[in-house]
Amino acid sequence: MKDKKVCFMGTPDFAVPVLKELIKNTNVVLVVTQPDAFVGRKKILTPSPIKSVALENNIEVLTPEKIENDYERIIEVNPDIIITCAYGQIIPKILLDLPKYKCINVHASLLPKYRGGAPIHASLLNGDKYSGITIMFMDEGMDDGDIITQEKIEILDSDNINTLSDKLSKLGAKLLIETLPSVFEGTNNRIKQRECDVTFAYTIKRKDEIIDFNKTYKEINNQVRALYNRAYFTLNNVEYKIIKVRYENINSEISRINHIYKDGIGIGCLDGEVVIMEFIPSGKKQMLVSSYLNGVNKNDLIGVVVNEK
Repeated sequence: MKDKKVCFMGTPDFAVPVLKELIKNTNVVLVVTQPDAFVGRKKILTPSPIKSVALENNIEVLTPEKIENDYERIIEVNPDIIITCAYGQIIPKILLDLPKYKCINVHASLLPKYRGGAPIHASLLNGDKYSGITIMFMDEGMDDGDIITQEKIEILDSDNINTLSDKLSKLGAKLLIETLPSVFEGTNNRIKQRECDVTFAYTIKRKDEIIDFNKTYKEINNQVRALYNRAYFTLNNVEYKIIKVRYENINSEISRINHIYKDGIGIGCLDGEVVIMEFIPSGKKQMLVSSYLNGVNKNDLIGVVVNEK
């Protein structure tokens, strides 16, 4: 496959294994990624993970603000195939029609389930037992092109967004390299998606991150797993991002701190108590709640309502 010119389009860490495998097995002539972004409290201008990999391998990089308005260089390069993975922008039709072997996408779900930008989050939020990778042809709709191949993996109870993303990114890289020969030889499958089975996984918004304790423990734990380092509650107007929780089967008043344990704070939920074991207080480092409790008056916490404005 080294004779095939590839234009790769992707942005986050998830896409890095895919790009690295393409560099090993094909001729990646151009990488398209999102523009550098300001990262962290100090707002340091930082290239995307994909741009960093491309530059390390002396591959030309294009970073258009809007690909629909800035694609001439891709046409000049005239790739044999365009491959996308978590790029973050809609590809215009002129590019979809450009390559000899068309455009294919590496998508982190078993399509037609979870079209959209947050399929891994959705699988964890919904407590799914399986996730997977779909290699698909692209068209003008959102993730609605024909399926070439799929492979599924089990979601473990211990998985969170980081561990599951890592597994799926490696699976996506492997499956893509296994699939490409059939695409180049014209022997690939082309399976229409069943519209009656379509579901969507839209990008997570800020409002999706706050914990609603009027839910069951399982629902809350799934949210913590899916939004690792992002799901939060507020206590005395301070935000706490949750890292780890456990369950106590005990009658408790919802959204209120009912018990203090050696390893955490027990907050009432719909079917018991969510014990917060590890979190990140606003402006501080990640810590065990047991350590946090050593520096506060525990009696002052009992009965306090969380998420109060």
